[in-house]
Amino acid sequence: MSDLRIFSYLPNPRIWKATIAARLCGVEVEVRGTSPKELQSWLWDFDARPLSSSELARSTDNTKGKVGFTGTLHKTAAFMDAHPFGTVPAAFSPDGKTGIFESNSIMRAVARLGEKRLPLYGRDAYEAARVDSFLDASLVFARDSQIYLLSLISGTLSPEIHSRTRDSFTVYLAGINQALLPSREFLVGERISIADICFAAELALFFNEKARTGELEEKGLEPILHHGTDAEFSRVFAHFSRLRKHAAFAPDMEPYLKKFESSKPI
Repeated sequence: MSDLRIFSYLPNPRIWKATIAARLCGVEVEVRGTSPKELQSWLWDFDARPLSSSELARSTDNTKGKVGFTGTLHKTAAFMDAHPFGTVPAAFSPDGKTGIFESNSIMRAVARLGEKRLPLYGRDAYEAARVDSFLDASLVFARDSQIYLLSLISGTLSPEIHSRTRDSFTVYLAGINQALLPSREFLVGERISIADICFAAELALFFNEKARTGELEEKGLEPILHHGTDAEFSRVFAHFSRLRKHAAFAPDMEPYLKKFESSKPI
């Protein structure tokens, strides 16, 4: 039996926060899910699974899709009891009774479960609080990033959303860049923490912009993640490059990033 079960659309860089942490501290995490389109024909539950056509026709666990989903979703009462906001990624304790939502909180749960093997959440209360500071700072960027990428994919991107996200991106990366001065290897203390994991996952997710440069050009907008960004935030991208090659990060990050780095804009 796994220590934690996660249900989500796939691929989803935000669940890497949990899977990377799990590899580092020896926690067993089970991931269930499929593409966003196919997830609409799944049962949203601790025992998440694809529904047959006859089950879909009889389903009474019907909910209108919201952010990132359209149409009808099939969420059980038990799922909504465990996850009152009804979102994914959705994590569960081994017995399915305790729901953990929001990717940073799921990552924290993994870190706590494996803290005896590796203290990813800091060595004391002060380091833990500093880790939390980075995780809280990431939330603003993550929210603006999600709105931006969804609007870019759906064709509803406005200059206002682009401008707000560009500012949020700049503030977030400037803070990370400053934190790595003068030559720090990690964001908190002298070893890797969930602050580094969160940073890597959120920046990796933003690489989705690289596949949508055509849409940006049509609207007369410049990519936020452009060729000069590496030089502007050199410490940020040096840290990102080191992390993506780390044995705990690479299984998730390398195939995903290479897809954007090697493909032509769509």
